[in-house]
Amino acid sequence: MDATKLRRVIARTPLAPVAAFPKRLARVARYDAKVLRTSARWLVTSREHHNYTYELTKLSRHHLAWFVSVVCDVPVKQVRAYLNEIETDEQLRRHIEQATATASRRGLADKHVRYARRIGWYAIVRARKPAHVVETGVDKGLGSCVLAAALLRNTAEGHPGRLTSLDINPEAGYLARATPWANVVDLVIGDSVASIGALDRPVDLFLHDSDHSRVHERSEFEAVEPKLAPNAMLLTDNVTVTNVLAEHAERTGRRFLAYRETPARHWYPGDGIGVAW
Repeated sequence: MDATKLRRVIARTPLAPVAAFPKRLARVARYDAKVLRTSARWLVTSREHHNYTYELTKLSRHHLAWFVSVVCDVPVKQVRAYLNEIETDEQLRRHIEQATATASRRGLADKHVRYARRIGWYAIVRARKPAHVVETGVDKGLGSCVLAAALLRNTAEGHPGRLTSLDINPEAGYLARATPWANVVDLVIGDSVASIGALDRPVDLFLHDSDHSRVHERSEFEAVEPKLAPNAMLLTDNVTVTNVLAEHAERTGRRFLAYRETPARHWYPGDGIGVAW
């Protein structure tokens, strides 16, 4: 009996799990070894301790382009042009690198600029042309810079807009304090729910990226609901952890879609973008 026939015979017996164990173990070991190598490399080459930055895999970037195309109802070719636009913005890249190198928190930030799913935020703002974007959770201000860059491009094309960035940390947003990006950013320090309640103009695009507890995420969407402009879009950076935005979309009669990113050469499994519109 040849090896193939023998394996097929064994597969029909109680010995099948035992016989398959070495092969299964080898597959797990190969996967774990790859993760360990990636993790070890990150530990000695990166300074980041949270809000990890990384590139997307080529496939993940393709999927992101189609995701934005669907939720914004624009041709995928146009979305790809937007993604390329932010990725080749050398002025913004130089600013982030220089601001990071001189920041007091530079010991906890990587020197290289990696946007990950934030290029999707950029493309959405470019496609939607919102007059007022609100983001909660700023940290260093990388996402704020990306959003501001999109608004500046829109302004140059005759569609002006502003970004209101909300964070509870007075040190947040140092990357977005330089011109020209600061020209379209209003940084508000304080509790996000209270700050949303104090907004004095309609919100066209809202992004939750602050406290990722279910209770706080839900509170932000409930607080911003009466502030929304007609046909406003809601985004969450917490879609891989909770179903809060999907539930909010169902309650309010909106559509919902989620995208999960795949980081390239990084141990972190990635976050995503949830959209309700």
